[in-house]
Amino acid sequence: MTPTFPDVSLSTDRLELRPFEEADIPELTAMMNDELTAAWTLVPIPYTTAEARDWITRAAPAERATGRGIVLAVTEQLTHRLVGSVHLKSTNWHTLATEVGYVVAPWARGEGYAAESVLALAKWLFHDQKFERLELRTAAGNTASQQVAQKIGCVSEGILRNALIVRSRTEDGGWTDIRTDLIVWGLLPEDLEDAPGTAYRAG
Repeated sequence: MTPTFPDVSLSTDRLELRPFEEADIPELTAMMNDELTAAWTLVPIPYTTAEARDWITRAAPAERATGRGIVLAVTEQLTHRLVGSVHLKSTNWHTLATEVGYVVAPWARGEGYAAESVLALAKWLFHDQKFERLELRTAAGNTASQQVAQKIGCVSEGILRNALIVRSRTEDGGWTDIRTDLIVWGLLPEDLEDAPGTAYRAG
């Protein structure tokens, strides 16, 4: 039987990390249609309500069911508004290693939500799931994502040259694909000893 992550929800003082629900469709659609999200994630353009529904009802649950990873919506504790998502993927159950990706909604940037949610997920992954490595990959030009990696204590381990395709705006307002380098970051359990003091609660 393929190992899988449990159906879990996590919370911090400010955030709740939980499985996506169909009620999240409008906010997920708006979040994924953001310019920065489109540039760095290669989501479909435009990102439709149908695609959001398919992600929430089929694709995201399949990540956990097949053992590939887990997808969690990130919401504010006070307002319950969707402010982002975190996604464990490419999980290797033999080496106990996985990769994390994240998106922050344009209406929630600048609040430190990405670092807080990824750090809570990393602590749960290491402490509760006994994993040994979390990997994070950032495009060379995505300085905001690199700052998140640095803030939570990741170590820059090298550059994969010309390894990623991202999008750039064209003069006529469209999009074009461009190649760029990919920075690989690693986080191990011992790296969290000096990490910020974000606590998490599993529910």
